[in-house]
Amino acid sequence: MPRALVVVDVQNDFCEGGSLPVAGGARVAAEINDLLHRWHARSGDAPTYDVVVATKDHHVDPGHHWSVKPDYAESWPVHCKVGTEGAAFHPNLDPQPFDEVFYKGEHAAAFSGFEGRTAAGEPLADWLRARGVEDVDVCGIATDHCVRATALDSASEGFSTRVLTAMCAGVAEDTTAAAITEMAGAGVEIA
Repeated sequence: MPRALVVVDVQNDFCEGGSLPVAGGARVAAEINDLLHRWHARSGDAPTYDVVVATKDHHVDPGHHWSVKPDYAESWPVHCKVGTEGAAFHPNLDPQPFDEVFYKGEHAAAFSGFEGRTAAGEPLADWLRARGVEDVDVCGIATDHCVRATALDSASEGFSTRVLTAMCAGVAEDTTAAAITEMAGAGVEIA
């Protein structure tokens, strides 16, 4: 069965030094990069993926999602603004192996990669189905926010879904643990 890897929001603003940093973000970027290059080179120990895609926060004016006084639940500091260095992939992550990038949240908050679309406007779920994908692995930033939302939507879309927790970074231990419990309860495999 065709399998996809979905790399969630490994962007400068979500890594150390960014406007909304998650501890371990740069490490996760490097580990995903290593996995992608082993996959691309088809090395003997590489995982088997038929397609590899990425999601990006891509904010122009997301309304109340941005705030000068964020509550970190419904509102956040300005991050991943289109055209800024913060929106770019982290330098530890080479985007060359990606088959496609899905952009989300231009004018609204968007946590799930399944809210994302290609530059041509194709939604992630449709793009995966057009390639016969049935199994989805998810990794990236942050375990307790966008990874969680992406994995839950993947499962609800009918994909057999697995989260690669070693290649994820979470904001906080308690919310990460709660997200893992929620994902497992929704039928997501936790690896």
